[in-house]
Amino acid sequence: MLKENFHELQIFLVVARERSFTKAAAKLGVSQSALSHAMKALEERLNIRLLTRTTRSVAPTEMGERIIACLDPRFADLEQELEALIQLNGTASGYIRLSAGEHAARNLLWPKLKPFLKEYPEIKVELVVDNGFVNIVEGRFDAGVRLGESVDKDMIAVRIGPDMRMVVVGAPEYFAENPVPETPHELQHHRCINLRLPTAGGLYHWEFEKEKKPLRVRVEGQLTFNSLSERMDAVLSGFGIACVPEDMVQEFVESGELIQVLQEYCPSFPGYYLYYPSRKQHPPAFALMIEALRQP
Repeated sequence: MLKENFHELQIFLVVARERSFTKAAAKLGVSQSALSHAMKALEERLNIRLLTRTTRSVAPTEMGERIIACLDPRFADLEQELEALIQLNGTASGYIRLSAGEHAARNLLWPKLKPFLKEYPEIKVELVVDNGFVNIVEGRFDAGVRLGESVDKDMIAVRIGPDMRMVVVGAPEYFAENPVPETPHELQHHRCINLRLPTAGGLYHWEFEKEKKPLRVRVEGQLTFNSLSERMDAVLSGFGIACVPEDMVQEFVESGELIQVLQEYCPSFPGYYLYYPSRKQHPPAFALMIEALRQP
């Protein structure tokens, strides 16, 4: 019975993950009608309704979820064993799906991935950039990249970046018209470029430290963004003061395009970590990627 349904069960898993016949068909490289026909045939042979279909989406039934819970780990084990056998021939291969925030992806992860992927052309990577706190298990990611303080305790975490620091900067044209703040509290009298947090939706309270005592300041200003690139452009254009990762502005501070203030209030903190579930098995390609990303 398994032999008769093996291919259709694989198709079912893809449809269930994508929640869409259209997306699943594109991923599998087959027509929607062929996919729909295969699923109907599987349901008829098993005499079980696996999917609930609506005009907009599809979702697994309760029985479908039970079958997914049974099949997923077994297919994952099978894929891992096959990849290990293939790599006995000396060619590393595999598919790795990663989640990372905008800053981590641009300034750390992608620069490290480029030489790794050139060395192993058979390894495929999907990098999804999302500034929210993504549940990598529910999102079916192999791993995520976040700041060490944001990683859940039940995850395995591998440090892949150096310590970081958030710094406060403004353009010379802005400070030509406004006094340089001497303390974080004076920021309340300045035009500050705010950050909208992706999870709760509130505004980021700028975080400082003096004599190892934390200090959080709520700032106001004309502009609020939820992405780093727009905040960078706004501060360079003289719209106000911004609190951004130090590595994003270092060259602009050195060139004089930006002026850094409140340096003694800006502490360092642990940088980025690659994290993944401890119970999840990974193919050999994943182990190679970890070594390539690991902080020396």
